[in-house]
Amino acid sequence: MKLYLDTASVKELLEASVLGVLDGVTTNPSLVAKEGTNVRETLLEICAIVDGPVSVEVVGVEADEMVKEGRELAKIHKNIVVKVPSNPEGLKATKRLAAEGIKINVTLCFSPTQALLAAKAGAWCVSPFIGRLDDISSNGIDLVRQIVRIYRNYDFRTLVLVASVRHPQQIVEAALTGSDICTMPFKVFQQLIKHPLTDMGEQKFLADWNTQRHQ
Repeated sequence: MKLYLDTASVKELLEASVLGVLDGVTTNPSLVAKEGTNVRETLLEICAIVDGPVSVEVVGVEADEMVKEGRELAKIHKNIVVKVPSNPEGLKATKRLAAEGIKINVTLCFSPTQALLAAKAGAWCVSPFIGRLDDISSNGIDLVRQIVRIYRNYDFRTLVLVASVRHPQQIVEAALTGSDICTMPFKVFQQLIKHPLTDMGEQKFLADWNTQRHQ
């Protein structure tokens, strides 16, 4: 399973990329806006740090607007993936942009039928938002399981990108479903490698070593 960072922060991406396990980036208008007003420069800087797909969301609400904006975003860098919402206008835009060879991430997916339509429209990936479903007492991982099963049943090439991740256990559960990608905030990414027993073990080994050296 590929691991993406859900951020537009150059600082966070630089810190995460040195670990050698970061495969891509997802952003949204809110995240990009936090980093400054020059969207193009921000995206180019992100693409220079992470050599992998970088999802960038359109802000238009009609298909024609999405298509125009998507074309412009795709010109910025070869790694740009255009994000559109999982609604009728987004599907129209997906069909048109995918036909032009532009990779599309259909985002804000909350049902297996939305995912099915995204795949049929030619989406490169679909993003089920599991955390937001959990927030309303639904089961986000169950949705991911359904999407993975449907895509495998019909050999859809659309990737399953698990989004709206709140904690490491959700990443484990996403991996167990066989999903292709999981994107997460920097805080959750940092937690993946942390374990108290690892820290305790390292401290004990170092303490034993220092004791031995001074005997």
